[in-house]
Amino acid sequence: MYQILSAIPDGLLDAEPAELKELLGGPTLIHLEGRREPPLFLSVIQHGNEPSGFLALCRVLRRYKVGGGKEDLPRSLSIFIGNVRAAEKNVRRLENQPDYNRVWPGSPAEASPEKAMMANIMESMRTRGVFASIDTHNTTGPNPHYACINRTEPKFIYLASFFSRTIVYFGMPPGVQTMAFAALCPSVTLECGQAGDESGVAHAAEYIDACLHLSRFPDNPVSPHDYELFHTVARVTIPEGVSFGFNGEDVDIRFREDLDHMNFTEVPAGTEIAQISGDGMSRLKIENEQGEIIGDRYLKYEEGKILFRTPVMPSMLTHDRAIVRQDCLCYLMERYWPET
Repeated sequence: MYQILSAIPDGLLDAEPAELKELLGGPTLIHLEGRREPPLFLSVIQHGNEPSGFLALCRVLRRYKVGGGKEDLPRSLSIFIGNVRAAEKNVRRLENQPDYNRVWPGSPAEASPEKAMMANIMESMRTRGVFASIDTHNTTGPNPHYACINRTEPKFIYLASFFSRTIVYFGMPPGVQTMAFAALCPSVTLECGQAGDESGVAHAAEYIDACLHLSRFPDNPVSPHDYELFHTVARVTIPEGVSFGFNGEDVDIRFREDLDHMNFTEVPAGTEIAQISGDGMSRLKIENEQGEIIGDRYLKYEEGKILFRTPVMPSMLTHDRAIVRQDCLCYLMERYWPET
């Protein structure tokens, strides 16, 4: 299902994401030896249309001997290059594939070759030991660069705050890489802005290189004044059979055109997000971390409109219909203060 290499293949560092399928053939795990052990784990291209992590990785490796540079790699590095078939088509995933970032250990998804592959990769990293784990992604709409963690222990917060003041603590959906690797080491998801954003590539490259130079995690926790922590409390999806679109379209749910500009904005109660057509029975599905349906807690339906019932902060709102169907419309967040 995947190949394991101990060196960078010829041409990899100059390849475009769409060329990875031809170059590698399929998912690939690369182990590179550095001065320090245990290795840093880095996953890229779990979603085929999210290239910033791969481009940042190439930029970093060119600095070191393993990639044609002059210096030794500061720390050993294990790299997982994921859904190269989707990258060839510049889509999140192909229609016949599961989402690569929903089938890691802990996933409720049915058995599949991809799920077995992720379990195998994680077990191999367990036996090698792993210093920290970084999973790189792009956002589906306008969002700041931010980091996501699944635990609020000091090492996790430090790893995240190293990338951004804005940190999201999340426990859904299950089966994501960061959540699985949290059992092995401090782990973080980097959200590097939208695909094509050069600043996201540069930011991720700087961060990856800094982590390679990190000898240990500090003993003292990060000051609460140095980061903002938000908790993902709900996931919003559109039920199958309910059509949706934006202003002017004849659909069941018509979202406002500027919907994606609400990302990481504390939206006040009463804000309208959509209008409902037809019999007015169309509803958005909202689930909490336990999978409970909690739509009435955050939304209300009045006079053919969908409005926020309480103040809330959305993330990942997008106009990309395929991503909305394959994943979700958005997540809802609240400010969070970890116990001390």
